Amino acid sequence: DSLTHHSSNQTQTKIKIRHAKAKRRQIIYFDSIFFISYLTQIMKLTLSSSFTCLVASFVVAQVSAFSSLPLLVSKATSAGNRVPFHKVPASFMAADEQSTTEPAKKSASEPPAPPVIDISKLDIRVGVINKAWLHEEADKLFCEEIDIGEESGPRQIASGLRAYYEVEDLEGQRVLVLANLKTRKLVGFPSHGMVLCASNDDKVKFVEPPAEAAIGERVMVDGFDGEPATENQVIKKKMLNAIFPDLKTNDEGVATYKDVPFTTSAGACKASLTNAEIS
Repeated sequence: DSLTHHSSNQTQTKIKIRHAKAKRRQIIYFDSIFFISYLTQIMKLTLSSSFTCLVASFVVAQVSAFSSLPLLVSKATSAGNRVPFHKVPASFMAADEQSTTEPAKKSASEPPAPPVIDISKLDIRVGVINKAWLHEEADKLFCEEIDIGEESGPRQIASGLRAYYEVEDLEGQRVLVLANLKTRKLVGFPSHGMVLCASNDDKVKFVEPPAEAAIGERVMVDGFDGEPATENQVIKKKMLNAIFPDLKTNDEGVATYKDVPFTTSAGACKASLTNAEIS
């Protein structure tokens, strides 16, 4: 019995020693972490931020890689000079907070400016109607073949103008065609583009280019230069909704965008209606 009791005491003693060593290792490890944090705060006050980050990264890597480093750091701070992390002066913490937040503000990039949507995004071409006929199923639509100077040949476009023109009036008519629109079916007819007209009350008239303007020439507006948008962009960004409200004819019937005339190499484009909306 005495032998068993002696063995039990030895086992308990060993367990207590292991617990004490484990606790000591835990204290040493956290002491090293506190020391590293405190050292990092001091370095940030005296060294450049890039060098500080480099040194701090190196120290932390060593702590993770070598189990002996916490013991060495703890021995270096065990002579009564250890300063717990929670007792670091507030001025150190304030300086550190300022040094970490200011670069973030400088590096924050401003959001990109939204793309400008104006008349330059529309591809308006001088065209001529080569052929026109009545739509078989829609009593308001003409079907037209319009030459706008493309190598692929005339475009097919449907226009809701039967209440304002006779089919005989259309062939040979010079027009402005909004060309960068996707093909869409109008009562089964594939229409690729739009003929621009001026409208006022119950009257609708073509906006016409000068007789000398070349077929296929792009119509421009002074001060609004730039490449036209793609067909998808026009629809996706709802460009017509943004641009059309500023399309009008002036007192002389000249087609304008924000009071600036539509022009070609041969002069301005006009309609027989004054102060009318264009669409």
